[in-house]
Amino acid sequence: MPVSQPARPPAGVASGHSAAGVLTIGEVLRELSGEFPQVSASKIRFLEEKGLITPQRTRAGYRKYGAHDVERLRFVLALQRDQYLPLKVIKDYVDAIDRGERPDSLPGGMTLAPRAVSDQVSRELTAHARRLTAETLAAEAGAPRRLVDDLVSFGLITAVDNRFDEHALNITKACVQLEGHGIEPRHLRPFRAAADRELGLVERVVAPVASRKDVASKARAAETAREISELCLGLHSALVHSHIARMDS
Repeated sequence: MPVSQPARPPAGVASGHSAAGVLTIGEVLRELSGEFPQVSASKIRFLEEKGLITPQRTRAGYRKYGAHDVERLRFVLALQRDQYLPLKVIKDYVDAIDRGERPDSLPGGMTLAPRAVSDQVSRELTAHARRLTAETLAAEAGAPRRLVDDLVSFGLITAVDNRFDEHALNITKACVQLEGHGIEPRHLRPFRAAADRELGLVERVVAPVASRKDVASKARAAETAREISELCLGLHSALVHSHIARMDS
């Protein structure tokens, strides 16, 4: 079990490298593997996709990481592992630090106690979700209102108190693009069924922790569920791409 250390902004330099050093993703993994043995290349790319890090690119498109990227990754991974904070909350925090601020939502004096989450912090996390009306959802996704209504009708998005969340927005954006290929919401019902089956699998795995009443346990269950779902998505993508690759052979 790692020793608790004070949470610090990801502004330092990774040990053993100069500020001007350039690392490959394999070297980054070796740098982090001692403290985070479960970290993978796909995890690092996922954090990049979510805007937590922005490595430079070579002319050929390969990622190159600086020492500051490694330190930021170490900070983000520690908060995920030890405080079970959602990535959106962590991103809000590091973005504020980049702007020279010291946000109150994650006090600098807080310690990274292993596997610890305070009930107060966990309750505060619920304040970060956006809520969109159907009209706002359609406007932000660039979708006709008809499409939003169809997505609701086929169970692909769901409103709570007549409001939609960020997940509904992402789904709607994807469906706008799919319509451009002639794929309509009625064709996408199998995706909803597959997602429900995957959710059932995830819920069975996290049920022992999720059944506990304290907020911290629920936060741990949610983070574990996210990790499992990321692995399932990676498996799904690999399976689909393996079949698509045969189209060229």
